Amino acid sequence: MTDLTIGDAARLSGVRVNTIRFYEDRGLIPPPPRSDGNRRLYDGATVARLRFIRHARALGFGLEAIGELLALQGQPGAECQHADSIARRQLAQVERRLTQLGALRDELRRMTEGCDGGAVAQCKVIETLADHALCQFDHGGENDPVRPL
Repeated sequence: MTDLTIGDAARLSGVRVNTIRFYEDRGLIPPPPRSDGNRRLYDGATVARLRFIRHARALGFGLEAIGELLALQGQPGAECQHADSIARRQLAQVERRLTQLGALRDELRRMTEGCDGGAVAQCKVIETLADHALCQFDHGGENDPVRPL
């Protein structure tokens, strides 16, 4: 596979065209050669790299970690320790997020179970959202906001 357009590379890799440009700007894929008409031309190796990046992003790896993993991929004889360390850091982040999500679930469950279907003036959901001190579970608060996934 050579001389693929950016649209072809996007279709084959499952990565959107604007995302391919973004990854190029961030140095995750090398700048492609250009055609006589100044169109980007991609090859199979770049498509494989884009698939690698897409899979790593799906697993929640950040761009910096992906850059490190791509650099390691280019050193097949190197020790695997560094890649393992990066994956373990990602696992720890996922486990922290799962803990946070569990706390969010518990608090939302408590809030909704406290609803008796009455007037908004006595609504447990509205009351709890208005005053974080009414929350029973540690899910991040006004001084420690929970970041969305």
